[in-house]
Amino acid sequence: MRLRFTKMHGLGNDFVVIDATRAPVELTPERVRAIADRHFGVGCDQLLVVEPPSGAGVDFRYRIFNADGGEVEQCGNGARCFVRFVHEKGLTDKREIRVETRSGIIAPRLEGNGLVTVDMGVPVLEPARIPFVSDSGAVVQPLDVGGTAVPITAVSMGNPHAVQVVADVDTAPVAAQGPLIENHARFPARVNAGFMQVVSPSHIRLRVYERGAGETLACGTGACTAVVAGILRGLLQSPVRVETRGGELEIAWAGPGTPVMMTGPAVTVFEGELEVA
Repeated sequence: MRLRFTKMHGLGNDFVVIDATRAPVELTPERVRAIADRHFGVGCDQLLVVEPPSGAGVDFRYRIFNADGGEVEQCGNGARCFVRFVHEKGLTDKREIRVETRSGIIAPRLEGNGLVTVDMGVPVLEPARIPFVSDSGAVVQPLDVGGTAVPITAVSMGNPHAVQVVADVDTAPVAAQGPLIENHARFPARVNAGFMQVVSPSHIRLRVYERGAGETLACGTGACTAVVAGILRGLLQSPVRVETRGGELEIAWAGPGTPVMMTGPAVTVFEGELEVA
């Protein structure tokens, strides 16, 4: 199978984007892994597929596959790339679109300054819906990670996150704890592990070990959940500048029951064709 693709990134979190609005594209886990391979394929953290909507009231359907071949619910940096992609390809002339994902509807908007703002929806805090095995609704809960009790806050932005506060992200145990948290038994759908350093009430530094992708240079939903966790803990005040290894995002959240707004860049790198078995 020969595929046309566009390589994009949001703060270094990189994507292969495929237009399936005119004809369906069959993507098996094996094909996704082949495309995502950085030595034998194009290389990416996630593969994004643009499809026609399955119902009324939305403009597109958005599917996300991690580098390991698994399909996931949401990707914030990918959402920003999505809206830039459909504009650059002439698939829409709307500045704001409604996009169907596995976790619900999102509403990304292309701003006049070239940045993209995404209404990421209302964060999920109930353990059963994250999903997170817990009989407590406490904002901070201990998680046994390799015999160490790590205080985490569990939040979902359509995909599950476990956020912990660290003194310094540069020395945080991302490589050691990330895989253990990702595959922890208390997160039955696995989880993204966030390591947040609070610089000030309006500024954090963040690293995220992503489910199915490992540590990435940036994670949009991770930035959203980190800010939510920080506000719930009384450490942050909206809006918050989130500094990742790939660049910065601005996250705004007015509190429980309200949507999280994420603003940041989306960049096209190159286009090409790839033969996939």
